[in-house]
Amino acid sequence: MQQRHPVTIVDVAQRAHVSAGTVSNALTGKRPVSAATRERVLRAIEELGYQPNLLARSLVNRSSNTLGVVAYGLEYYGPSRTLVGIEQQAAELGYSLLLDLLHRPDRQDVDAVLDELTARRVDGIIWAVHEVGDNHAWINEQRLLTLPPMVFLTMERRPGAAIVSTDNRAGAALATQHLIDVGRRAIGVISGPPSWWEVRERIAGWRSALDAAGLEASPALVAEANWTAAAGEAALQALLARRPDVDAIFACNDQMALGALHYCHGSQRRVPEDISIVGFDNTPESAFFWPALTTVRQHLAELGRVAVDELHGQIERRVQGKEMVAPTTRALQPELIVRESSGRRMRHAA
Repeated sequence: MQQRHPVTIVDVAQRAHVSAGTVSNALTGKRPVSAATRERVLRAIEELGYQPNLLARSLVNRSSNTLGVVAYGLEYYGPSRTLVGIEQQAAELGYSLLLDLLHRPDRQDVDAVLDELTARRVDGIIWAVHEVGDNHAWINEQRLLTLPPMVFLTMERRPGAAIVSTDNRAGAALATQHLIDVGRRAIGVISGPPSWWEVRERIAGWRSALDAAGLEASPALVAEANWTAAAGEAALQALLARRPDVDAIFACNDQMALGALHYCHGSQRRVPEDISIVGFDNTPESAFFWPALTTVRQHLAELGRVAVDELHGQIERRVQGKEMVAPTTRALQPELIVRESSGRRMRHAA
């Protein structure tokens, strides 16, 4: 039996009645082709089963078809889910990933990490490291101009930086407003470490909702913890020791909310009758807490997909020699998921 030869770009060109160069332009976008021509090329590719030679194309375009991802905290729910979205969208767009995991968010050898990724000729970099303390002080417009295209996740706005994040302030305000709506008036917050930018944003959202309702938002109602359930339990115990009037808790993640629930059960406090509890993240387990946890859903996988799309757009513009657009900050809006732990909405007398 005669072996069939691999389908080439010339075969596609003949089937589509165009030149091989036009097929290449339709695939790479180097030069514009009409919608009708592009449609003919794509139809020919599908009919012939043509598989583009990615290695050859990368040599021509001086592209590695690889994205560098610098990440921290994959043991936490949020960063791990975001990485899933990054991987899914990267695969959809034909990129492989080169992952560099940091074991501390305040790692100082940023230059070494960036030099390694640049040496490996990645097409772009997603910096998925939380802003903690001054660990993002190295980011400035002049520095970014010397690097491959970059997108940053979950950090404060900075000139020249493309950023994708959750609107943490809006999410915290949603949670706090819900507790106000169900009749709570002494609303405490179990925060994560205050050196984290996300924590400061969530505290700001909590405070803004209370201020708007004319309710107390003093430091005495804030209990710091370290994201874990055990720390959440200890934080609620300490908070209630100094403020026994607290009738609601906004926990800055679901794990700390779980710890708060555990403390309530052990101290014979009924949830939500005596104290309402709301978390943040909407982890898969939160629906199975006892009682089921009201929480704020972050669209974490979508966050990763949007970051890849943003980076892909930057890469394409650079490859095609187009003028680069000004970097933007995109904030994905969270949503409140109401379950049994917060209680029902109440009517208040005027």
